[in-house]
Amino acid sequence: MTEPRPVLILVVCAAPPAAKIQELAELLTSTGWDVYPVLTEAAIAWVDQDALEKSTRHAVKSQPRSPQEPKSLPRADAILVAPATFNTINQWAVGINDTVVLGILNEALGTGTRVVVSPYAKSALAAHPAFRSNLDMLAGAGVRFTAAEALRPADSDAPFNWSCILELLNGISVTARTAADSHASEDGRGGGT
Repeated sequence: MTEPRPVLILVVCAAPPAAKIQELAELLTSTGWDVYPVLTEAAIAWVDQDALEKSTRHAVKSQPRSPQEPKSLPRADAILVAPATFNTINQWAVGINDTVVLGILNEALGTGTRVVVSPYAKSALAAHPAFRSNLDMLAGAGVRFTAAEALRPADSDAPFNWSCILELLNGISVTARTAADSHASEDGRGGGT
């Protein structure tokens, strides 16, 4: 019997790394995560959705479900926001809840779901006083951050630095796998003791 993989919701915002997000999805899948992609509305134009769906084997979600539709995302063991834009971070920090992405992120804070964020904002935006205080507030709520701009490559022809995310997720994945085993046991699918 195949062991269940921990579930990771991959939230993608509109910034240059989004154009290559299928590379990150492939890395996450190869390291044992079951990846469910969710895009901000602005990120739709940046992402090759077919490539992302092929990498994750799951449909890309960008719109909220209608009241009649069943939930399309499983309970997550962790959530990754990469790239995370100035706009999304600031809206999330103040509790705005008017998109599918913000709904997922706000609920994560309330349920204690592990969240890793890789901020990607121009230096002029990152210098805004609200941005720094909102990062601090989210960190105080348990959100783990890469360094700002950690995804940015050393030169324009180099690939994005996905390894900074993998390093933060590495410790979570072991815990999440234990949680996935527990979920499987609770759901009657086996695993656990």
